[in-house]
Amino acid sequence: MGWNSWDVFGTSVTEAETRANAAFIAEHLAGHGWEYVVVDVQWYDPAARSGGYNSRAKLVLDEYGLPQPAPNRFPSAADGAGFKPLADYVHSLGLKFGVHILRGVPRQAVAADTPIKGSEYSAAQIPDRERHASWVDDNWGIDHSHPGGQAYYDSLVRQFAAWGVDYVKADDMIAPYWEDEVEAFAHAVRRCGRDMVLSLSPGVNLSTDHADHLRRHANLWRISADLWDRWRDVDAQFDLLRDWAPYGGPGHWPDADMLPLGRMGLRAEVGEPRESLLTPDEQRTMLTLWCIARSPLMVGADLPGSSAETIELLSNPEVLAAQRHDSGAREVWREGRHLAWASEDGAFAAVFNRGTEAAEIRLPWSTLRATRPERVRDCWSRADLDSTDDLRVKLAPHSAAMFRFE
Repeated sequence: MGWNSWDVFGTSVTEAETRANAAFIAEHLAGHGWEYVVVDVQWYDPAARSGGYNSRAKLVLDEYGLPQPAPNRFPSAADGAGFKPLADYVHSLGLKFGVHILRGVPRQAVAADTPIKGSEYSAAQIPDRERHASWVDDNWGIDHSHPGGQAYYDSLVRQFAAWGVDYVKADDMIAPYWEDEVEAFAHAVRRCGRDMVLSLSPGVNLSTDHADHLRRHANLWRISADLWDRWRDVDAQFDLLRDWAPYGGPGHWPDADMLPLGRMGLRAEVGEPRESLLTPDEQRTMLTLWCIARSPLMVGADLPGSSAETIELLSNPEVLAAQRHDSGAREVWREGRHLAWASEDGAFAAVFNRGTEAAEIRLPWSTLRATRPERVRDCWSRADLDSTDDLRVKLAPHSAAMFRFE
């Protein structure tokens, strides 16, 4: 659970903005389990802008071809300090610090043939010019038939460890699925000398055929393209999370992507500055689905500028408890645009109306993997309900309810 800069600041987040959001989390959300602060893509581009990527950007690299935070955006990184001062600040708040990194080796490093730190190799020996990202041209892919490829990733992740990084979002890894890149980066993380969460992106058309490989090499992995504040994006996650639910568990989680909530789009790739365009019901439905499916939770808002309603949504302890529940959940019932999930031990259930008309739904307790409970708790209203012969729910369009049974 944490915050990522992408939905609100795109490629151009600054140190001041990161610190402000970290401080807000520490004061208002850390007590509810929110703990990671993640700087997303192109923190090494001094000229990063809103609305997309700079082609052939002049990146800030050290003498070993390793990306460094742009000092004009991250002043504490000056004089070779890297992200350590910012990570130290985040840690001082009791939180954890993360960074985004793009698969491959910077084209700029290859052109300069920089040495690979800690090895006898150089950057010009390792590029695979056929396997590069289609959406940003900072890097070439890496030829892992050459030992310098692993050496480069080792040096990169050792740098992250020295800075105090706790979380790495490695992008352009799994769409298409680069098995050798995943394995090499995961190997670098495992031997960097610091505990570090490894997240893989993006998940466009990701097949569950890769599930075993992902479980061996990553802590979380995206299962869709970028998700924005559009109902169609949220709605698509119902089928994806249903299909991926059997493969989640401690230490390895299918990731339905960031929560597009609150104040967002200030300098983002998509849209203008705005409050989330999802309706209040749709926002609650999204968080209900993410929590019952135990997807990682990363919010993409400018939290200090977000509404009190958004912060309340993110801090409901009874809903968040489902996301941390020991027992996994599965979809257990579907009829048209209505469906239900339940935890395997019968403790939690969620009921959804994906349709455009109000619905009244009645479900037997056995469908929800439960016997008639003594206590039915509505997690969103945080109120006890009468226990009846079955569960009865009235739902507006695009809305959801979550319950705990005791």
